[in-house]
Amino acid sequence: MARKNDAFYFDSFSACGELSSKAARLLADTMRAYDPDKIGDAMDQMHAIEQAADKHKHEVLDALVTAFVTPIEREDIALLSDCLDTVVDRIEGVLLRLYFNNIREMRPDALKLVEMIERACGEMGTLLAELPQFKRSKTLRSNVVNINSIEEEADSVYIAAMRELHTSGTDPMLVFTWHEVYTFLEYCVDSVEHVADTVDSIVMKNS
Repeated sequence: MARKNDAFYFDSFSACGELSSKAARLLADTMRAYDPDKIGDAMDQMHAIEQAADKHKHEVLDALVTAFVTPIEREDIALLSDCLDTVVDRIEGVLLRLYFNNIREMRPDALKLVEMIERACGEMGTLLAELPQFKRSKTLRSNVVNINSIEEEADSVYIAAMRELHTSGTDPMLVFTWHEVYTFLEYCVDSVEHVADTVDSIVMKNS
């Protein structure tokens, strides 16, 4: 196998960031115009995005097997690639739970959380675009801080939503199903923060 140049790895990270944003937009659009009878179409589209993200991850890992020199530590490349793949997996996980939990109506606080997922993924895309020039970037650190702030905001909405669900819910099955959906929505933002923290750690190690 021919040696991959440095741009290959950074381009793969950016492509995965774009796929995460695409997945977040699809989930948000599906939830905002929610029709449980049409969710199958969204699931097919989401699965295609997830497969594309998997392809990038596998290409990066395959390249690392034969790479002699890499732009950053190979362990960091593998870790970041895995973190990015998890973001799309988590977003798809929300859609799957809307489907197999047979959610029939959308709740307003869920829409607040999905909007935060969109924002976090957008910020992550900007962060990944800055990664190739991390040694001289003047904005990369602020991107990390912005993602951390979105995650804190999402935590507050998540806690309030779960409190409302468990104190006012009268249908045990509804409480159970929405508990799971809220948890996976929160996982999505957490996974983006994990990417940001991983990038932050990589920059600290390589600066």
